[in-house]
Amino acid sequence: MTTVAAYAAPAAKAPLERTTIERRAVGESDVLIDIKFAGICHSDIHQAREGWGEAIFPMVPGHEIAGVVSEVGPGVTKYAVGDRVGVGCMVDSCRECDNCRAGLQQYCAKGPVWTYNAVGKDGETTYGGYSEKIVVDENYVVRIPDGLSLDVAAPLLCAGITTYSPLKHFGVGPGKKVAVVGLGGLGHMGVKIAHAMGAEVTVLSQSLRKKDDGLRLGADHYRATGDPQTFEDLRGTFDVVLNTVSAPLDFAAYLSLLRTEGAMVNVGLPEEPVRIELSAIFGNRRILTSSNIGGIPETQEMLDFCAEHGLGAEIELIGADGINEAYERVVNSDVRYRFVIDTATI
Repeated sequence: MTTVAAYAAPAAKAPLERTTIERRAVGESDVLIDIKFAGICHSDIHQAREGWGEAIFPMVPGHEIAGVVSEVGPGVTKYAVGDRVGVGCMVDSCRECDNCRAGLQQYCAKGPVWTYNAVGKDGETTYGGYSEKIVVDENYVVRIPDGLSLDVAAPLLCAGITTYSPLKHFGVGPGKKVAVVGLGGLGHMGVKIAHAMGAEVTVLSQSLRKKDDGLRLGADHYRATGDPQTFEDLRGTFDVVLNTVSAPLDFAAYLSLLRTEGAMVNVGLPEEPVRIELSAIFGNRRILTSSNIGGIPETQEMLDFCAEHGLGAEIELIGADGINEAYERVVNSDVRYRFVIDTATI
């Protein structure tokens, strides 16, 4: 066991504070990672404040982890000391179900072991990336290509794969029209990735406040959803609508923007139930669906794609003493576009 410094929420809705946690000894197939940077995802806030239901405390959030391998177990074959690596939203799964065997560990039939706010196969609570070090089985670690700096790569381990996976699944590429709803931590990566895939990209945001940013990041068009004319003008336009916001929407209005057999994919998860009018999908065999991160092979594929196209997150680097302020700013949509903790400050 190794004692490391971390930032934890001691109870639901309580401010995060500096503490220490125990990391397991490096096992046969484990790697010990010196965490260099950890992104702050809105999911961290939902869980630390029990917005998604009862949680485990104390909680060390963080599932956007970038660092360097400092020790490997005797059976490790994929990584060596000094390798630049990342850890995303899960650190284990059953490895035996159809989904796991297909590389879709995020849909493990028995449920993945999440990077934090979960219980591992050893019965111990998992703690996330707001810490100095983490021990992870090599099969749930990915390599960060040399073309990506670790600070801008960290958010790719959630925001990057969460948007890449559905865009790839629904065949986004040249000739396709994609709408990205919301230009935040997820949305800005959705725009970058869809643009790099060759699609025509439109940002749908409440106002035009971030229009210049959206166009700079790769959007071809930027429309305000606060203007009813937007929904009239864009009716039946898009092959894919990627909804990145975690608040209830007028789903009928957004579904009306889809072409026949187009898909609205939700990657933001509201804390409250949402209402769906089934009549909104009957007319043109529209698809209303969701997507949850990606498996380990696809996460590696996403990182390689981002390195090839020079895509990193737009970040604001903070010290650990700024985590609580950052949480409030995320809730108020006051970040462009991802806070990243310099873990040397923990």
